[in-house]
Amino acid sequence: MKPLKPKVAIIGAGNVGSTFAFALMLSGLAREIALIDNNEKKSFGECMDLNHGLSFTKPAKIYSSGYEGCKDADIVVITAGAAQKPGETRLALIQDNVRIFKEIIPDILKHVLDPILLVVTNPVDILTYVTFKISGLPANRVIGSGTVLDTSRFRYLISEHCSIDPRNVHAYIIGEHGDSELPVWSLADIGGMPLAQYCSICGRKGCDSGNELGRIFDEVKNAAYKIIEAKGATYYAIALSLVKITEAILRDENSVLPVSTLINDYYGVRGICLSVPSIVNGYGVKSYLKLTLSSEEQNAFKSSAATLKDIINTIKL
Repeated sequence: MKPLKPKVAIIGAGNVGSTFAFALMLSGLAREIALIDNNEKKSFGECMDLNHGLSFTKPAKIYSSGYEGCKDADIVVITAGAAQKPGETRLALIQDNVRIFKEIIPDILKHVLDPILLVVTNPVDILTYVTFKISGLPANRVIGSGTVLDTSRFRYLISEHCSIDPRNVHAYIIGEHGDSELPVWSLADIGGMPLAQYCSICGRKGCDSGNELGRIFDEVKNAAYKIIEAKGATYYAIALSLVKITEAILRDENSVLPVSTLINDYYGVRGICLSVPSIVNGYGVKSYLKLTLSSEEQNAFKSSAATLKDIINTIKL
């Protein structure tokens, strides 16, 4: 394990990138944060605002830069790209963001060797695969934020329904970060007790019904659309999920997180980036865990993969 400095470069000073920079500053994980954006005035202003709060946080060097700011970065976090509009699906963003990534990735790699690239821009699974192909980096060093946020939403909604601290809910959303994602109900548990068993004794009417579980998942899947409709963009929760992924890398934690990573063989799915629980440490994705899925979940996972595979086949790299 190489020593980490640690330095994080953030590509994109929009809502997600600047909010992540703020959350990262508060976490104290990085001693150096470079914020890079084509709108230099915007990134300069964001950094000035952040620096004015440094007397309240751990020491850090925060600055606006061109792509040279990627030099010596341990992690380069890519949030830049066309934003999702109200009513627009993540997959609809593909062509614009693939074009942008064909420019971004070579510019990053001119200044840093063998970084870990953390892709956040939507559609994140497609762009993680695009980044892997363009960069030529080993698959373990190209990571998508995947369904880390979806999983957090899932755990929160289960916790609200069951009146339990969300930190004691263990459940995953896997597959695409998008409309074809799927909940792994068969392995969900609360404090080590399978969710179905907990629901049978919790006393809440309809707790274990398919309708209620379906409602919870629908809320997870449609959460971003509702937030975008209400305030134009999502950025607080995704910023916190990025801090968690960054922490797992910089602290070499071997944390299990449902990031998007290149799948080689997962119930017959291969050659595509999707989210599955993966061990994340200082080298990126050490490995991924093959969950024991129900037959229904296996079919849903394969369907999610097929949706993305069809789109990837139309992209010229």
